[in-house]
Amino acid sequence: MFTKRVVLFLLSQNLSIFGSSVVGFAIIWYITLETSSGIFLMLATLAQMVPHLLISFYGGVWADRHSRKMLIMLSDSFIAVATLALAVIFSLGWESIGAILAVSVIRSIGSGIQSPAVNAIIPQLVSDEHLVRIQGINQSFHSALLLLSPAVGGMMLGLFGLVSTFYLDVVTATLAVLIFSFIKGSKPKRSGQTHSVVSDIKVGISYTLSHPVLRNLLICYGFSFFLITPAAILTPLLVERTFGGEVWRLTLNEMVWTGGALLGGVLVSLKGRIRNKVRAIAISLAGFGICFALLGVAPSFIPYLIIMGLGGIFVPFLNTAEIVMIQETTDEDKLGRVFSMVQILSGSAMPLGILIFGPLADRVSIQLLLVISGTLLAAVGLIYGRTASKQQVVKKSKVPIQGQ
Repeated sequence: MFTKRVVLFLLSQNLSIFGSSVVGFAIIWYITLETSSGIFLMLATLAQMVPHLLISFYGGVWADRHSRKMLIMLSDSFIAVATLALAVIFSLGWESIGAILAVSVIRSIGSGIQSPAVNAIIPQLVSDEHLVRIQGINQSFHSALLLLSPAVGGMMLGLFGLVSTFYLDVVTATLAVLIFSFIKGSKPKRSGQTHSVVSDIKVGISYTLSHPVLRNLLICYGFSFFLITPAAILTPLLVERTFGGEVWRLTLNEMVWTGGALLGGVLVSLKGRIRNKVRAIAISLAGFGICFALLGVAPSFIPYLIIMGLGGIFVPFLNTAEIVMIQETTDEDKLGRVFSMVQILSGSAMPLGILIFGPLADRVSIQLLLVISGTLLAAVGLIYGRTASKQQVVKKSKVPIQGQ
């Protein structure tokens, strides 16, 4: 199970995630503390998400056409160069939220190219029977680093300033690329003649929408991620407005969520198997909804943190069930495009949500938004469980992988 390629992959990707998450937390907190505005949080979120979505269609096609290893390495390098440029700009004293938003757009483009390739390359490194366990272990590492990264981000932002977090991300991205270079490259074997990118995108869309399991998952995720938006984006603002704007409070807000996700990842890796992935997704979404609604009625900061931690437990179950179900049911030569479709629909729901909930947060109680969205999210999870549970998840046929 733990081959050299798997170990190098886990090490490289989690290093990259650590640096990016430190920068992500620091940017959100910097904007929150500088502006205390839902509008600026909306702009930051759109800058991080929209370019990712626009490039994802092409990223999925490229992941099915070319070496996924090279795509991952090049996109990581692209993000590191953009972050280095931002660090230099701030070091020269040209500090502005506009510069942060502009570089966030560039970083988002790199992420949109990288994500389909990362998810699609895993079945090339791991056999089917170990997919759930490896995903659970990866979720545990991911959560552990995310548990550490808010503390690192808060410490560096408080003691050294925002520029220090930018340089940290450059270093971790460079190390991630070097480590990943030792993994043997491979790409899917493509059958038939080469088509245009647009034609391949159309094939990916048609394949995904005609597949009942994938189609239902897309519909569910579209509604779910729209309703997750208030909890995902506005909780730092809720903490700042309701409990206090100290950096340590914002740090704890992220750490307890990630601590719950770490516990959930350990449980998934120990279990090693999720028999009914539809049920796991449905229960996770319902659990999210209940916890988010309870956040809106938390009487003080300590109960708020406890509820936040409980909600985090569901993250690895949802992510692992979703990713493995797609990997098991999708043909190898279309895997990149299917993952790009999922991330486009789920990702576009959040910018749409922040366009609505961001301005509302400056006019309506965030607690009320959490109660309403959380209740609706729990209902979506229950509906998905009832409608999708009758479908049979048929495993894909293996497509040979052509080594390079």
